[in-house]
Amino acid sequence: MDRELALEFARVTEAAALNSARWMGRGDKIAADDAAVKAMRSMFDTMNIEGTVVIGEGEMDEAPMLYIGEKVGLGKGSKVDIAVDPLEGTNLVAKGMNGAIAVLAVAEEGCLLHAPDMYMEKLAVGPGAKGVISLELSVEENIINVAKALGKQVEDVTVVILDRPRHGKQIMAIRRLGARIRLITDGDVSPAVATALPDSGVDMVMGVGGAPEGVLAAAALKCMGGDMQGRLVPENDADMARAQKLGIEDVSKILTLDDLVKNDDVIFAATGITDSELLKGVRFYKDRATTHTVVMRGQTGTVRFIEAQHFFAKKPKYVKMEG
Repeated sequence: MDRELALEFARVTEAAALNSARWMGRGDKIAADDAAVKAMRSMFDTMNIEGTVVIGEGEMDEAPMLYIGEKVGLGKGSKVDIAVDPLEGTNLVAKGMNGAIAVLAVAEEGCLLHAPDMYMEKLAVGPGAKGVISLELSVEENIINVAKALGKQVEDVTVVILDRPRHGKQIMAIRRLGARIRLITDGDVSPAVATALPDSGVDMVMGVGGAPEGVLAAAALKCMGGDMQGRLVPENDADMARAQKLGIEDVSKILTLDDLVKNDDVIFAATGITDSELLKGVRFYKDRATTHTVVMRGQTGTVRFIEAQHFFAKKPKYVKMEG
């Protein structure tokens, strides 16, 4: 893929973030997601790529835009597979909470795992702990291994995990061991990426979350030299059938980083919608808005943080108060 594409993909996530951020705190996650999807889809239409959405908003009959299998781009240029989550953290935006991002990953055809829309058990760390984690090990063993790799005491290791009843045993195990926990309500892509940033305060992410989000996080960690493992968690026969339809025969297989993202020719881009450990959220001013975006390229290991100003074409409208 041409390196110039990296900055073009930043414009895609910026557009999604800007449009979704207007809905922050308004209690309507569907409208917030719809705004992000439409903005992202329209930006793809301007790009010189021949893209196929392999992870998106759902099947063709479930999503009008950015559905799995949809062709995007101008139909010329690089042939790429695209994974998107126009709004990762719909509840976070609806409630005005931290951690929402607009995110995508792009790779050569066939290089991204076509993850079905189901749960995945995940374990993610940054470069300092690469090679020491395994889903075959216990919670305690993984944390001890990461602590040793990072040169930290166990009680100084910070683990991020979704605050869900299904994680009750894991949370208790972490607390018994004495490690620190940061519970999150939604959105595990951002903290997974943050494990690779030395000043983020996040050392590990573990627990069961969305499989598509797992591939997005893996793309970023591939670019940054981190590590990740995943294992699909089907809940019923429909999940099993969905996985097999996408060519995954053994749903119990532990998926390594190279299974999730097959080579280094990958681009990851994310723009903050609300504040997180990774990115600042969208800020609105009198005549402009600002965005904070990270763009990564796997082939070179380049990580760029972009702070952009977007000036309004028209003056904002104000509500006239009576009396």
